[in-house]
Amino acid sequence: MSVAETVGGAHGLWSLAAGDDKLQAPSIEYSQLSPTLIVLGAAAASIVVEAFLPRKSRYVTQVFLSLLGLAAAFAAVIGLAASGSGSTKAQIAGMGAIAVDGPALFLQGTILLVGIVSVFVFAERKLEPAAHGSRVDSFAAQPASVPGGEGEREATKAGWTTTEVFPMLLFAVGGMLIFPAANDLLTLFIALEVFSLPLYLLCALARRRRLLSQEAAVKYFLLGAFSSAFLLFGTALLYGYAGTVNYSGIARVISNADATTDPVLADTMGNDALLLIGGAMVIMGLLFKVGAVPFHMWTPDVYQGAPTPVTGFMAAATKVAAFGALLRLLYVVLPGLRWDWRPVMWGVAILTMLAGAIVAITQTDIKRLLAYSSIAHAGFLLAGVIATSEDGVSSVLFYLGAYSFVTLGAFAVVTLVRDAGGEATHLSKWAGLGRRSPLLAAVFAIFLLAFAGIPLTSGFAGKFAVFKAAAEGGAGALVVVGVIASAIAAFFYLRVIVLMFFSEPQPDGPSVAVPSVLTTSAIAIGVAVTLVLGVAPQYFLDLAGHAGVFVR
Repeated sequence: MSVAETVGGAHGLWSLAAGDDKLQAPSIEYSQLSPTLIVLGAAAASIVVEAFLPRKSRYVTQVFLSLLGLAAAFAAVIGLAASGSGSTKAQIAGMGAIAVDGPALFLQGTILLVGIVSVFVFAERKLEPAAHGSRVDSFAAQPASVPGGEGEREATKAGWTTTEVFPMLLFAVGGMLIFPAANDLLTLFIALEVFSLPLYLLCALARRRRLLSQEAAVKYFLLGAFSSAFLLFGTALLYGYAGTVNYSGIARVISNADATTDPVLADTMGNDALLLIGGAMVIMGLLFKVGAVPFHMWTPDVYQGAPTPVTGFMAAATKVAAFGALLRLLYVVLPGLRWDWRPVMWGVAILTMLAGAIVAITQTDIKRLLAYSSIAHAGFLLAGVIATSEDGVSSVLFYLGAYSFVTLGAFAVVTLVRDAGGEATHLSKWAGLGRRSPLLAAVFAIFLLAFAGIPLTSGFAGKFAVFKAAAEGGAGALVVVGVIASAIAAFFYLRVIVLMFFSEPQPDGPSVAVPSVLTTSAIAIGVAVTLVLGVAPQYFLDLAGHAGVFVR
């Protein structure tokens, strides 16, 4: 056959497939997707800044651009919520790929606020001693160089700073905005990769303890690749079961409401084995991101090795995005399998609460202690997920908002306690901190009390809301386990407070660095949110309640 005949045949097949209809351009609701588009646009602009601006001008430009993009996106979220997109005008946008509803907007607003506060901590340049007359930050001067090598020393001497962290933060935030709003499994996977890849890089950029930082990044990358593989394989199996990756389409097939059958998939559609295995794999991929047992192995090592500003951002924002995606998957896609996944999630929640609380008691590093604390909190949040009610959704949304700011504030405080080797994270170094710096120790005590769920803090309001929803949803036994785990966790939080205020300070103990207005603002915002949500939570509980209904 000649080339002309081959081309002609191909053209004929194309004409036959296309018919007489013209190709239709996709209909995209840009205004509904504006928060994500603004953040990703700011990230693209910040890459151009890195490429063309002189090195000395990049820091100020990147900080300003990041804050402007995140603030504009948050304003867009407020505008969408005010126009009713979170309630009466909730819809599926982007050719069925993105849901714009109450939970999505609430979580996106939380992630954007977390991103703004994280930029403050990322931009701090007064904590490290000046190098050769130049201010430095928490990130390696030349990440591509061998730790401690000649290239790194020359970069430090020249006063270089790694301003690439700001576009990476923006891309991570952009992926996190899509993740809880994704309405099909492929969009979910793409969003997962968009926000995970920048986090893998950010974890490796610590100025101090470079080898520990790089080890943490490699562990996070390898285990993250496993979780991505589970999610993608689960997506393939669910597609084989339902003939679609769209959330509502899968839900219709599960409920036997979809009578249409794709002839190509006729042999596999309706196969319960594909549904159960595929659903389990997708849930496993999401449980890895929330740090639930037994998918928590990466959490303490990554939290300890990553630069502390990155740890705070990751601990707060990733949990918000991952729990949002988990809620949407279980409530929109798999409500028909409730009696299959609820017993499994019961076991995961109990293991997560108890393992996080018990193992945290043995920790001697403050960052690892906070890592196991985050694992225990993932278990408390799963209690709200298991409630399978609107109150369960709203309680989880409120808890995520409260927890994220407590976490950001706590890690911002950790950046200030320093010795000659950098951050003094060993608990023995914190002895007597209340006498050296009473204000800082008091602020950290507020955050620890909020983690413990003491009344008049946001932690108490969040735990009460989650446990109440779980009890009303028939998970009373789970609430009992949660209360026991909270009591165990309170021990190690109070132990740190006792260590700070009732121990003698060591003569060679660490000093407390005086931060700039950036870190001070981040800590002040964390304290304000913690106390306001603890003393007067009702308005925000109502806000989460109004935002607790998914569009289908």
